[in-house]
Amino acid sequence: MLKPRCTVEFMPQDAEPQADRQAGELFATAVGIMARLRAPGGCPWDREQSFATIRKYTLEETYEVLDAVKQEHWTDLADELGDLLLQVLFYAEMAEEAGHFSINDVIAGLNRKLVRRHPHVFGEEAAAEAGNRAENLKTQGIGAGEVLRNWEEIKRLERAARPGGDRNEAGKIGGDGRLDGVPRAMPALMEAGKIGSKAAKAGFDWPEVGGVVEKLREETTELEAEIRAGEMEKAAEELGDLLFTAANLARHLKVDAELTLRDANEKFRRRFRAMEARSERPLEELSPEELEALWAQAKEPERERGIGPGAAR
Repeated sequence: MLKPRCTVEFMPQDAEPQADRQAGELFATAVGIMARLRAPGGCPWDREQSFATIRKYTLEETYEVLDAVKQEHWTDLADELGDLLLQVLFYAEMAEEAGHFSINDVIAGLNRKLVRRHPHVFGEEAAAEAGNRAENLKTQGIGAGEVLRNWEEIKRLERAARPGGDRNEAGKIGGDGRLDGVPRAMPALMEAGKIGSKAAKAGFDWPEVGGVVEKLREETTELEAEIRAGEMEKAAEELGDLLFTAANLARHLKVDAELTLRDANEKFRRRFRAMEARSERPLEELSPEELEALWAQAKEPERERGIGPGAAR
């Protein structure tokens, strides 16, 4: 029998214990299974994995979760979420073996974080007990905007309290800069939006969406100029500026640039499949005019059914 090794170490005093403890028991079993796989006599493949080798699977499983959500395949989503959870268990097991932390630390840390960053839900006293150092926050009768502002302030003070602090050369809280908290490993479109959002909180932003659209036109003009001049390195730089501006246009429109691009990718895939299905010859044998005609035909059924706002190009 697998011995459970994870427990919940923090719970707000006024929280109701969950009537059905099956989820906790199942989670403890999963932790035990992961430990068994990594133990002597366990699975050879699992035992030879490291933090470096597992990373690619984490990314792969994350994208498969997003795809299941996009397709609204709920049975697949349950399966993919299990695969993603496996990644958490894998990292935690390897970390415990190395003496860094355990799955208990992961769960306890998450519990404390959720409570201290939600004083409007659990109360200021419970949030303070969980490590919240922010004072004079408005917590009564607040909306989503105030919640996010509180969250950022609490998070800022958390960073400042870390060993060595999180202060710049002038001794002010915030490390080397506001943007240091934006992970460089996240997808570039998402990173661009996060950077723009952080800069906006310092007042450095376009005041309204029209300014972003105008900047997009400006970047397009500069890109075209470098292409005409044959300066491909400079053109690549201008293209980067254009993409950065487009990501921040998405932020102003309150849409997710990464997911919006994924929607466009899916639309193109759908229409390209329709082109292949309609053509009696391989597409590479068709003229540009024939390809364009097939593309127009592929779009037409979607317009009739109200799928999408128009062409993808």
